[in-house]
Amino acid sequence: MSKFGRDRRIHLGLGVGLPLLAAVALAVTLRWVLPVGPTGQWGLSPAVVAGLCLAGQLWYVGYRLGSTRPGGVQSRLLGLANTLTLFRGALYAVVAGFAVLPPETSLAWAPALCYGVGIVLDKLDGTVARSVGSETDLGKRLDVAFDTFGFVAAPVVAVSWGLLPAWYLSISAARYLFVGGIRWRRLRGHPVFDRPDSDLGKYLAGIQMAFLTIALVPAAPTGLVHAVAPVVLAPSVAVFVRDYLAVSGRLYRHTQGQG
Repeated sequence: MSKFGRDRRIHLGLGVGLPLLAAVALAVTLRWVLPVGPTGQWGLSPAVVAGLCLAGQLWYVGYRLGSTRPGGVQSRLLGLANTLTLFRGALYAVVAGFAVLPPETSLAWAPALCYGVGIVLDKLDGTVARSVGSETDLGKRLDVAFDTFGFVAAPVVAVSWGLLPAWYLSISAARYLFVGGIRWRRLRGHPVFDRPDSDLGKYLAGIQMAFLTIALVPAAPTGLVHAVAPVVLAPSVAVFVRDYLAVSGRLYRHTQGQG
């Protein structure tokens, strides 16, 4: 077989075969471990929803890595750090599956547990990758994709169950709007500057993760969660606004102009 044909088969397997395999495996596992019934709201199965969410994330990462040498992706795919990251993505997909179930389900504790374990793995996979010297572009892209998706899955479930107000979904939209704004600028030929060199966004993301986990706990007082929500949300949204003003040149214009 020619190198072109071999590379094409590898790309097809990573871009289509792997997401489909992961979707089926997660859906079957979820139906076995969490037998919540065949369907949820709107006739949707939470197991199928979870599988599709995981497949979508893996397809997106594979699409973004289209220019990467396939052999390199394949050889690093099943490393320990990436395996932990993939497991974290699967847990976030399970959380998303609960969006089609009513809050009265006997498994109402599962989203908080899955999201909380995902947070622990978020800290662990990076530590493992750095300690064994196996940080890869694939791992970084998986990490970012799953982080972003986690900030969609958890708020959607919390809002649909009445645990958080609907406006809290703005944290879910912020990342996608930020990335979309950057791509729009590039399509129009406008310059895109660097984001501010600050760890503030990371700290606020950690606070968001902890708060979302607490909000998903069935025993958490909903009234108090709603009262604290704007205090937790506002700084994170403000950082996204600051970062977009910076990359679009509207902030620190004088300094960037000198660079």
